[in-house]
Amino acid sequence: MGSADANKLRFCIDRGGTFTDVYAQIPGQPDGRVLKLLSVDPSNYDDAPVEGIRRILEEFTGQKISRSSRLPTDKIEWIRMGTTVATNALLERKGESIALCVTRGFRNLLQIGNQARPSIFDLTVSKPSNLYEEVVEVDERVELIHDNQDDSSASLIKGVSGEMVKVVKPLDVETLKPLLKGLLEKGISCLAVVLMHSYTYPQHEIAVERLAASMGFKHVSLSSALTPMVRAVPRGLTASVDAYLTPVIKEYLSGFMSKFDEGLGKVNVLFMQSDGGLAPESRFSGHKAVLSGPAGGVVGYSQTLFGLETEKPLIGFDMGGTSTDVSRYAGTYEQVLETQIAGAIIQAPQLDINTVAAGGGSKLKFQFGTFQVGPESVGAHPGPVCYRKGGELAVTDANLVLGYVIPDYFPSIFGSNEDQPLDIKETREEFEKLAEQINSYRKSQDPSAKDMTVEDIALGFVNVANETMCRPIRQLTEMKGHETKNHALACFGGAGPQHACAIARSLGMKEVLIHRFCGILSAYGMGLADVVEEAQEPYSAVYSLESVQEASYREAALLNQVKQKLQEQGFNDENMKTETYLNLRYEGTDTSIMVKKRKDGGECNYGLDFVDLFQQEYGFKLLNRNILICDVRVRGVGVTNILKPLALESASCSPKVEGNYKIYFENGWQETPLYKLENLGYGHVMHGPAIIMNGNSTVIVEPKCKAIITKYGNIKIVIESTSSTLKVAEKVANVVQLSIFNHRFMGIAEQMGRTLQRTSISTNIKERLDFSCALFGPDGGLVANAPHVPVHLGAMSSTVRWQLNYWGENLNEGDVLVTNHPCAGGSHLPDITVITPVFDNGTLVFFVASRGHHAEIGGITPGSMPPFSKSIWEEGAAIKAFKLVEKGIFQEEGISKLLRFPSSDDVAQNIPGTRRLQDNLSDLRAQVAANQRGITLIKELIEQYGLETVQAYMTYVQLNAEEAVREMLKSVAARVLSHSSRSGDKSSVTIEEEDYMDDGSIIHLKLTIDSVKGEANFDFSGTSPEVYGNWNAPEAVTAAAVIYCLRCLVDVNIPLNQGCLAPVKIYIPPGSFLSPSDKAAVVGGNVLTSQRITDVVLTAFQACACSQGCMNNLTFGDDTFGYYETIGGGSGAGPTWNGTSGVQCHMTNTRMTDPEIFEQRYPVLLHKFALRENSGGVGYHRGGNGLVREIEFKRPVVVSILSERRVHAPRGLKGGEDGSRGANYLITKDKRRVYLGGKNTIEVQSGEILQILTPGGGGWGSPL
Repeated sequence: MGSADANKLRFCIDRGGTFTDVYAQIPGQPDGRVLKLLSVDPSNYDDAPVEGIRRILEEFTGQKISRSSRLPTDKIEWIRMGTTVATNALLERKGESIALCVTRGFRNLLQIGNQARPSIFDLTVSKPSNLYEEVVEVDERVELIHDNQDDSSASLIKGVSGEMVKVVKPLDVETLKPLLKGLLEKGISCLAVVLMHSYTYPQHEIAVERLAASMGFKHVSLSSALTPMVRAVPRGLTASVDAYLTPVIKEYLSGFMSKFDEGLGKVNVLFMQSDGGLAPESRFSGHKAVLSGPAGGVVGYSQTLFGLETEKPLIGFDMGGTSTDVSRYAGTYEQVLETQIAGAIIQAPQLDINTVAAGGGSKLKFQFGTFQVGPESVGAHPGPVCYRKGGELAVTDANLVLGYVIPDYFPSIFGSNEDQPLDIKETREEFEKLAEQINSYRKSQDPSAKDMTVEDIALGFVNVANETMCRPIRQLTEMKGHETKNHALACFGGAGPQHACAIARSLGMKEVLIHRFCGILSAYGMGLADVVEEAQEPYSAVYSLESVQEASYREAALLNQVKQKLQEQGFNDENMKTETYLNLRYEGTDTSIMVKKRKDGGECNYGLDFVDLFQQEYGFKLLNRNILICDVRVRGVGVTNILKPLALESASCSPKVEGNYKIYFENGWQETPLYKLENLGYGHVMHGPAIIMNGNSTVIVEPKCKAIITKYGNIKIVIESTSSTLKVAEKVANVVQLSIFNHRFMGIAEQMGRTLQRTSISTNIKERLDFSCALFGPDGGLVANAPHVPVHLGAMSSTVRWQLNYWGENLNEGDVLVTNHPCAGGSHLPDITVITPVFDNGTLVFFVASRGHHAEIGGITPGSMPPFSKSIWEEGAAIKAFKLVEKGIFQEEGISKLLRFPSSDDVAQNIPGTRRLQDNLSDLRAQVAANQRGITLIKELIEQYGLETVQAYMTYVQLNAEEAVREMLKSVAARVLSHSSRSGDKSSVTIEEEDYMDDGSIIHLKLTIDSVKGEANFDFSGTSPEVYGNWNAPEAVTAAAVIYCLRCLVDVNIPLNQGCLAPVKIYIPPGSFLSPSDKAAVVGGNVLTSQRITDVVLTAFQACACSQGCMNNLTFGDDTFGYYETIGGGSGAGPTWNGTSGVQCHMTNTRMTDPEIFEQRYPVLLHKFALRENSGGVGYHRGGNGLVREIEFKRPVVVSILSERRVHAPRGLKGGEDGSRGANYLITKDKRRVYLGGKNTIEVQSGEILQILTPGGGGWGSPL
């Protein structure tokens, strides 16, 4: 493997979705040969990589090679290729027909996933389709045995991970056989197999594989073999992806290999995997191939720029036609063990590449007074307007209008005959039409507003596109604790160099690096990659000297495996490297870190390294907490050392100007010199503005920047100015800056959320994402809210305003406020809000706030979610107003007293305070840190734009959201009036709607919409009075439900802020259970009543049928532990869609614990977790089905259920039938099935089973 033949050709190929790039190293040609072809061109050739090799072989040998003949291999040393075949098959759902084999009771496990819906404002709850066509439930069951579990009579087996298991039900092969035979008869011959706990006991999966192979199945993917890690859902999804894609890849590779003569066996042919390593064809499988192409780019920039051109860590920026890939490199490849692509979770080592839906083909739109870029793409066909195929305006068109794309240097491949240049004329005409629309809108807002030119508009769209791409870069760096501005931008891809200077400037970076092969860097990277072999096995143990010793034995066995695989490929010890990892986590958390064994000769202590890494990434240590080992992993690397950078001679003359072109920058058109990279030498300097043509890539060097040609022929751009101030010159918002500030404000709220998630300690915040962060104007008006849980939406504004009124002039710099009381704008007590006022020269200029669900806040039951609370003090500590930090000093004693002693009321003397004070304090500090992050980012914004501008745009974004909601209300009123038979005044429409809680309490809504002004009045008069129970809902909950519904109905990505509620009046009768007294119990209002309010509002708007209308809150535990979950159900159908089954609906979107983790951590056996068939309401469009969850308890525990829709069913709409009501049962040891009602607390004995049936969604329209 180490030897090289200098007389043979070497090929590096990246087969992309649109183009195939080829880099060939040719004897006697130090620069290599670059070739770019269309990936699909059936009229000229069958396969682009083969065609590229054929053309270069013809050039090299001087001999004609027929396309119908096999390619000779005697002149080829090696071929390395990355391909998007797998990615495209996954995106387009064009993989193999497969079936899923899963443990009985879990047939819908992968469809349910973690229950969360992809987009919280999408009423259709669109989820990617399943990869499998059929499901076979396998009669088998393996149970984990806990240390304290009495199973002395059972025959226990030690699993691969070291955990003890019991085979409760052996695999029934005879029952399985006819089921598999039925699949073959349907034409399905590929299987994905995931059985419960197969990561530690794989024998049943192996038996299924043997049986399937003996029956003639052509491919079987075992979850235990592909990714032997605990967590059934991602492991099963990985197996599904592998089964779905591997046959497609094998078919493609087989076709590729068949195009060469019999000498191919002597040619080293390798394929790029998602982890940045190469693999031979025999080991290249579906689940490791989906990032094959992008991985080549990461290898390319990291191995050619880091250390050679800069010592700064690099941000990789690969901008393509439909999307942009962002990555980071600081000396080692940053890998993740799990990622989600096209809706499929893949659990395998892969490079950490983040994709944003913004590229050259992103659509340009003007909506509600703002510039919108993407996420929709115009695609390759018809493409942008300039492609001459009747397309729509895209980012590429804007670059063409501005002169960033030079038609003279772009191939003439457009039009019906594919022989025309880019169409600048048609592009300008389309922009002129858009300019009329934009200028008409601006004049309607301000008659004195100056018209925007076509160039202003094109530049505006480019600036908005740049900001869209900056957001994921900030997130990628900030969430790992790195400062974005301390990086250099490594830019490649076809469109990236046109945007590089602007993006670097926006991010505060001073340096951009563009590789000389930037247009084909993913292909070039193939020649820089190493061959990688991985081996991993689960090992579950508490970290200790003994367990580390056991892990070292496992490591030695895995090392032998990977070394043997590399030796089989021709590597010897001299060109082999190995890396060993332990996957570690703190007990009670899901946040694991792969800790690499040190190679520096020092003593290796995985535990200390884990603590350091955890603190570096999350900002704190967990003291007195066990560290757990989860997995042992070994990575073997066969070092190839193929491509070497070629140093250039120093330039002896001035850079040659090839011509001059006009380019439009911020200050207008500028005459700009154009240079060709191939005519530039080491040391050449070009001051901006300048154009450098690098093959087909256009590098734009902006004014106040300079480009330097480096020793290795790459381009280094130094950003000489990073400031860009903006003055408020007009009475109305600049429509471009409005879009940019929308992104910036929302980006700040998102980064606050990242900080909170990163630095918090509790499962609820860190893993279930039960939190929200927001920023507010000086009056407390919401500017931007980064939501994870809809019930927090808009609700924090009333909290901030209550505190503003309460403290008045008694707010000082360095103060931080804390509150959770419902009468102070809170939702329920576990949701604690931390608010920081921010001052500028002594003047209050804005607020930031974060709200998080604390797992424990005191009260009559552990977990602070009691089903039978009747008063607020029974639910825990209630804080109206307290300075958590006063003049910079954290008031630990004061807040500890409030949390430990919930009330001074005589009645409440015996109510327990918080049972997890240290966790509360840690999470409160994390919330303070999140707020501080927001303050820092807003101050940077003020430094860049000035306080006057930032505050002006805080107002403008609210006005913009208000306008969007007004337009939506006008259209709703018009729609309702068009179907109304009433005569007379049609300027307003009134709708009345009501629904019932299970106790008979009424939520009554009278909705009046003014069709002229676009205003709405939500009048809840007629709603039942405060209840003697805990489903009273504070007013903030109703406001959150209304703003959530309005945002869903707008159906445009408008910012979520106070403007959404500006055209809305909400009246709630005091004393009703939607506006209860400050003594009322409210814990259920947040999780139950909020859902019913949402159903009533959406029904009034005739938007969709009722969803499950509940969160199905389940808690159980004893003195040693507590557990809390919310269970999904069916969503309501709508006018054009069926409801979605087994999903979190409306006001929640928290995640479900994986079944294997559930059984590993708690004394339970999950018998069933599946869809509740036929529970969705029948209709022209069916409601989604609810869920069935059956839990057997292995020791006595106290179980509490807090649920609704057990009496009143979720209603259908427009003739659609109601969804099924939910039900809760206890199945006793003597097999009695006892109905528990909707709300209950019971003491459950070992062996008893809790069965929860969640409601289905209502149907829409009369069934046919």
